[in-house]
Amino acid sequence: MRSLRLAILVGAGLWTLGLLAAWAVLLTLNHRVFMSVAVVHAYPHSLGVLAIGSMLVGFAMVRAGLKPLNEIRRRLADVQSGRARQVLGEYPSEVQPLVRDLNGLLAHQEQAVSRAVAKAGDLAHGLKTPLAVLSQEAERAAGRGQPELAAAIGEQVERMRRQIEYHLAHARAAASGATPGLHCPVRPSAEGLARTLRRLHADRGLAIALDVPAELAVRCPREDLDEMLGNLLDNACKWARGRIRLSAEPAGGDVALVVDDDGPGLAPAMRAAVLQRGVRADEAAPGSGFGLAIVGEIAAVYGGAIALETSPLGGLRARLTLPSA
Repeated sequence: MRSLRLAILVGAGLWTLGLLAAWAVLLTLNHRVFMSVAVVHAYPHSLGVLAIGSMLVGFAMVRAGLKPLNEIRRRLADVQSGRARQVLGEYPSEVQPLVRDLNGLLAHQEQAVSRAVAKAGDLAHGLKTPLAVLSQEAERAAGRGQPELAAAIGEQVERMRRQIEYHLAHARAAASGATPGLHCPVRPSAEGLARTLRRLHADRGLAIALDVPAELAVRCPREDLDEMLGNLLDNACKWARGRIRLSAEPAGGDVALVVDDDGPGLAPAMRAAVLQRGVRADEAAPGSGFGLAIVGEIAAVYGGAIALETSPLGGLRARLTLPSA
């Protein structure tokens, strides 16, 4: 029965009819009232069967009538968890318009997010040319025997580049956090980053081990997972003496991504500080101080978090948790 209203009305009517029949039979059999109703007195068992049957059928019809509402709730949970982008399925005529409007709202929101991300990308692209010009000026200054000026320009260019990347990543993450249907397997991202970093640090002979089950997936786009894992692995490569390990495991409704290294580690008093923008553990070391801050802020957009601990390998352990998809 495709009408929710009709299914509930018929089911409730049958339930009421059965309840009245059962009540009449019970009172008649107890010789209290209805003694003059011959049909009830003559066929109490038949009426009893009719009462029970009507109540059971009525209950089943009401339950079946409400089933589409439970299905919508399940589909909405799929959207919220990232397993679907819209509410799928066909529903009774009373509910279908609501589902259509809801899907329209989800589609409109997704388009608005895509436009915002595109504008942020255009802004970042537009700033590339001025930065490239400044880099060339730094090279010319170095060629004219002005290494201090070249270094100062180069440092500021690098800081501007990282600022752009930071805010672009944050804008993309904020937009993606409102997008339903996000689902990203962890292992392909981890394997791709590990291959890249092994090539970049081939001269140091770093060993990057992975322990990431294939079935694990997180609720964020691949670009943002690459950004977060890439920053954590890059930071580990910067400080490691020879060993890095990336592991992943379920953690309740989340996925825990753990990056260990065998470097010098980080004092507990500094761990909260390096998660702030522009703070570096060692001012003499290369870097802008935005890497871990980017990880923390992107993770927060998706309901995740980052924590720094002491690694069993002897160095730093970065534990990133993200909602499971």
